[in-house]
Amino acid sequence: MQLTVARIGRAHGLRGEVALDVRTDDPGARFAVGTVLSTDPAERGPLTITRVRTQQDRWFVQFAEAADRTAAEGLRGVTLVVEAADGEEDDAWYPHELAGLRAEHVDGRVLGEITGLEHLPAQDVLVLRETDGSRTLVPFVRAIVPVVDVPGGRVVIDPPGGLLASDQENLVISEETEGA
Repeated sequence: MQLTVARIGRAHGLRGEVALDVRTDDPGARFAVGTVLSTDPAERGPLTITRVRTQQDRWFVQFAEAADRTAAEGLRGVTLVVEAADGEEDDAWYPHELAGLRAEHVDGRVLGEITGLEHLPAQDVLVLRETDGSRTLVPFVRAIVPVVDVPGGRVVIDPPGGLLASDQENLVISEETEGA
């Protein structure tokens, strides 16, 4: 399986430099000079990095295969990919490993299914499709997601009150009952 590490953005300057929309947590290693990256679509690569720089948290690279601005513009929208390797970290997962896992409450109730992972500025969040079809973003932190059991096909969630859509329904029912 291939994982996206960046999407090529606009050309920058006249010598073939491009901006990258980085999708990896280790861009320094992924985008080192001399690195050869596969592409999607495959016929646009492979691409060899000849120059790297950062400016205000943005990554810019030059490829041997794109020597000028016109060639660099032709790469816009191309995705840079690498082969997925088994994770060496115990608490690191790729999005494709999490999608499809059953989500369970710490008390054992089935909450729904994990449909993806989103990278937000503050932290990553699991995308949970609850049993009623609601889409809920669950902060992917150990306090809320204490167990990720990929081989067992499940994650355990210990949600704070009000996080889940089902909590909102129970709150409305409780308020209606109290008012009666």
